[in-house]
Amino acid sequence: MEGTFPPFALGDHAMRNGGQVLVESLVALGATKAFGVPGESYLAVLDALHDTQGKLDYVLCRNEGGAGFMAAAYGKLTGQPGICMVTRGPGVTNASIGIHTAMQDSAPMLVFVGQVGTDMKGREAFQEIDYRAVFGTMAKWVVEIDDVERIPEILSRAWITATTGRPGPVVVALPEDMLTSDTDVPALTGPARIAEPAPEAGALAEALNLLAGAKRPAILLGGCNWSEAGKAALKVFAEASDIPVVAALRYQDMFDNHSPCYAGDLGLGLAAGVRKTMAEADVVLALNTRFGEISTEGYTLFQVPVAKQKIIHVHASTAEIGKIYIPTLGIPAGPNAFVAALTPVKGDWAAWRVRARADYEATFTLPKQPSPVDMVEVTAHLNAVLPEDAILTNGAGNFTIWPNKFFKFGPKARLLAPQSGAMGYGLPAAVAAKVACPERTVVCFAGDGDFQMNCQELGTAMQAGAQPIVLILNNGTYGTIRAHQERNYPARVSGTDLENPDFTGLARAYGFHAERVETTVDFAAAFDRALSSKTGAVLDLNIAAEALTPRVTLSQMRANALAAKAQK
Repeated sequence: MEGTFPPFALGDHAMRNGGQVLVESLVALGATKAFGVPGESYLAVLDALHDTQGKLDYVLCRNEGGAGFMAAAYGKLTGQPGICMVTRGPGVTNASIGIHTAMQDSAPMLVFVGQVGTDMKGREAFQEIDYRAVFGTMAKWVVEIDDVERIPEILSRAWITATTGRPGPVVVALPEDMLTSDTDVPALTGPARIAEPAPEAGALAEALNLLAGAKRPAILLGGCNWSEAGKAALKVFAEASDIPVVAALRYQDMFDNHSPCYAGDLGLGLAAGVRKTMAEADVVLALNTRFGEISTEGYTLFQVPVAKQKIIHVHASTAEIGKIYIPTLGIPAGPNAFVAALTPVKGDWAAWRVRARADYEATFTLPKQPSPVDMVEVTAHLNAVLPEDAILTNGAGNFTIWPNKFFKFGPKARLLAPQSGAMGYGLPAAVAAKVACPERTVVCFAGDGDFQMNCQELGTAMQAGAQPIVLILNNGTYGTIRAHQERNYPARVSGTDLENPDFTGLARAYGFHAERVETTVDFAAAFDRALSSKTGAVLDLNIAAEALTPRVTLSQMRANALAAKAQK
């Protein structure tokens, strides 16, 4: 029931320390995995975790940044808060990249960080940080526990805050004396049961009338807190209503890409046809999405503050409705409850939906790539051979266009990719996915620069027995920045060339199967071996820097920029 708080255990309670109460409560809430790097500031928590193996397992990471990414990805994949445990000062500042990523992804996450004892606060003690000041604008909520008796209360609120409304990260600071102090306060015995807000009947009827009166309706969806039933209900509604569906940046896995209604994503490298679909739509049902910079083309795709399109914005958080665009109709409702209440609408727009789908399908027609390994053929092979429930991950860089634009996600496939554009996310996310779903095939796409941001987390994968397949698109450059250089400062390469190590040797040192793939014809057999490997695999793909984008080569970028410069 909405507003019901977690029950407490009854009866006599033995004295135990705050660290034990915290861990007992996490287990009761349903947490099964925690990602972290140990620190003396939360030794009591680590000690309590000793007794929860098999219930709440601690995944030992190599850097707090990797731990933060893993927790953020775990939350995005499962819908339950990803748990990150780090030490104070340097530990949590390393983890801050995961906190920022979880916030922009609207992913539930709890970050537990040690803090100096309450008797030391305010003195700039060793590694002391004012967490509210540092993370107040980065996290959804920041709290410091200053009374051991309040651990269950605050933990319950943190869990609810992370998972409801617009999900996001919560930072919980744990002063050492709060963890070592004894108490007989009862631990939590379960999570709160909070109903997802449903749409008001009049608002739902108005939304359906707006869609029915449209000439060119479209659905824009996003967010990570969709249930399987919710996604299925949305597909039924869209197909019965014959309305094109477009995904926000890196949420294309929330709708079956094989559906005749799917029309692409508003992501980086926006396809002209997708832009046309959203620009020409007259009614847009925006479901569970925030209006981010990328998904609005820098807030130009829809006019600010009142778009020419009629926008129906449905979101569980009222803070998101009207934040940027004044909607024709705003509906505070959860995505699953809203789509469960929908009934199909009919209109004379079949040709509109057909054209939107055709524009999306046309994006898969690509020229042969000027590269020893052609990613057009590689991605086509992956589309053909990966199981229907595969999980793909990526960090940031030009290479992400392949999993993000040219892989078709079916109803069971998932994509873990950061809306924040954080490099180094892909490998930790893939490890987290294997931790959460060890039976599923997980494939990480990583550029050579992106991979080296967190390549040490191969050690985490090895120790946890959570070893994914990693494809390193190795072109010897920071491709995205190189592309910008060639467009803005042609033929003046600065700070973007990379000298790389032997990635296969590095991977083997961490217990992975590893191969260098020199040509396209070698890929299929190498990937078969990767799929059959019991230790995960790293495939180092020989990609030419010339193939920076699927349709425009590096030389063409440079030539076009030089020609434009000469005309000035």
